[in-house]
Amino acid sequence: MYVGIDVSKNHLDVAESPSGPVRRVDSSPTALRKLAKSLATRHPERVIVEATGGYERPFLEAAAAAGLPVVLVNPRRTRRFAQAVGILAKTDPIDAKILSLFGERIQPPVRRLRQPTELSNLAARRRQLVSMVVSEKNRLRLAPKSIRREIASLIRILESRVEKVNARMDEVVERDDDLSQQRKLLIGVPSVGEGAVRVLLADLPELGQVTRREIASLVGVAPFARDSGLKRGKRSVGGGRASVRCALYMAAMNAARFNPVYRPFYRRLIAAGKPPKVALIAIARRMLVALNAMIRDRSEWAPTT
Repeated sequence: MYVGIDVSKNHLDVAESPSGPVRRVDSSPTALRKLAKSLATRHPERVIVEATGGYERPFLEAAAAAGLPVVLVNPRRTRRFAQAVGILAKTDPIDAKILSLFGERIQPPVRRLRQPTELSNLAARRRQLVSMVVSEKNRLRLAPKSIRREIASLIRILESRVEKVNARMDEVVERDDDLSQQRKLLIGVPSVGEGAVRVLLADLPELGQVTRREIASLVGVAPFARDSGLKRGKRSVGGGRASVRCALYMAAMNAARFNPVYRPFYRRLIAAGKPPKVALIAIARRMLVALNAMIRDRSEWAPTT
C-alpha cells in the first residue's frame, strides 16, 4: 500500500491507492495521531507527503511517533510527474492520488527525516528578521521625509532583534560540545565569518558525514550538465539548501578578494574567460568540500596550494 497525503492548512486528503477513494481528515493533533496509528496497523510500503512550507510538520511528527515509512518530496517533482502521466488538473483529492501513484511508480527511498532543532528554528527566525531589515532599508531610500524617522526606528528595532537571535544561537552552540568544536574549526577558515558558521551549523548537520560529491549536491553547488547530441549546454546549479548556498556565496565573494588560497584560483578562472558568478560558485564548492573534510577529520585549516 502506497499512501498519498495532500496537506493543507485545515485538513489532509488521504489516498491509500491511486484509484481508490480519498478521505478527508481534520488537521487537529488528535486527528493526526489517530490517522498515523491507523495507517501503521496496515503497514504501508511508503507514505508520500509534499513539503508545504511547514503545514506538514505536525503530521510528520505523528508519523514518526507511529513508525511510518514517510517520504517527504518536493512539490515541483510530483507536479512534473503528474504532467508526465497526463494529469493536468489539480485539486486536493487529485494531488493525494498523484502522491500515491508517485510512491508506487517511483518508489523514492525512505530516509530519516530531519527534525527541526532549536538551532535550526533560530536560524529560520534570523532569516525572517534579516529579510524584514532589508525590506525596510529599501523603503527608507525612497520614503518621504515625514515617515523616514519611523522607518529608521523600526530598522533599529529589527537589527537589535537580529543581534539577540545571534546571541541565542551562540549560546546553543556553546552548550553542545560537538557543535562548539565544529564552530572553532570553521571560524578558523579565512573569509568564513560568524554568520556563515551559524548557517552551516544550523542548516547543514550532514557536514563531515557524507562524501564531497554528496555534500555539494546537498547544498546545490554541483553543476548540472545540459548536453544533447553535439550541443554542449551551459552548466548550472540549483536545488539544495538555499540558505547554505547563499551563506557560502557571500563567503566566496570575500575569499575571492582576501583568501590566499582562493584568490589566485578566482583570478585564474576569470583570466580563462569564466563569468564572475561561475567563478564564485566554483570557490563556494571548493570551500564546502574543504570544510566537509575539516569536520570529518577534526582538522584545522591548513592553507595549501
